[in-house]
Amino acid sequence: RPAPRALSARRTLATARRVLRQLGHDRRTIALLLLLPVLLLVLLYYVFDADRQAFAGIGASLLGIFPMITMFLVTSIATLRERTSGTLERLLAMPLGKGDLVLGYALAFGALAVVQASLATAVAIWALDLDFAGSPWLLLLVALLDALLGTALGLFVSAFASTEFQAVQFMPAVIFPQLLLCGLFAPRDSMQPVLEAVSNVLPMSYAVSGMNEVLLNTEVTGTFVRDVTVVAGSALLVLALGAATLRRRTP
Repeated sequence: RPAPRALSARRTLATARRVLRQLGHDRRTIALLLLLPVLLLVLLYYVFDADRQAFAGIGASLLGIFPMITMFLVTSIATLRERTSGTLERLLAMPLGKGDLVLGYALAFGALAVVQASLATAVAIWALDLDFAGSPWLLLLVALLDALLGTALGLFVSAFASTEFQAVQFMPAVIFPQLLLCGLFAPRDSMQPVLEAVSNVLPMSYAVSGMNEVLLNTEVTGTFVRDVTVVAGSALLVLALGAATLRRRTP
């Protein structure tokens, strides 16, 4: 008889394979996941057509922000569809733990996040000539962690929505404040003290900071290590909250 951990791992992998098979039949969702961040970066490149230095300054930050936003939207809506169709309720009626289920979804969308982040980073570096001092692998690492954080946030908020419209409505509440306070539009230390304090607890702030560290420094800095640790830790924390708040009944 398989050990409990081995059985849990099998259930997690089976859930991830099922989600990937379902996503494979939805070409529009796959196209949105993989191509939207790339298209937005290309658009931004031509917006700053006359000022490549300005593109380098904001492009690195958006390389981390765009994957987070798209993964948040797609994950929250796709998971909500599973819930409203009764799929999640049927799965949870089986001997499948909520943690196994959430982790399976995270693995499936995480696999797509790897492809998405790799594609966006490759286009930014080799097609758009993004100028930065550090290693491209560090840019990819931050972009990937940001996409995984978006996946975790999408899984979490889907538990509190009953329609796809409600899932989209969580974006102004979850994403927009982070977008405004992450340091993209103004340095965080120049904000009002209250806003700076709020910014200091938002994971997107550390995503932007990590990208800027790679942009400006040739070596791995202590600030970069702190930033990626916070982003990764935030993703794990949100996944744990998602498993804890997952309801067995369809709303």
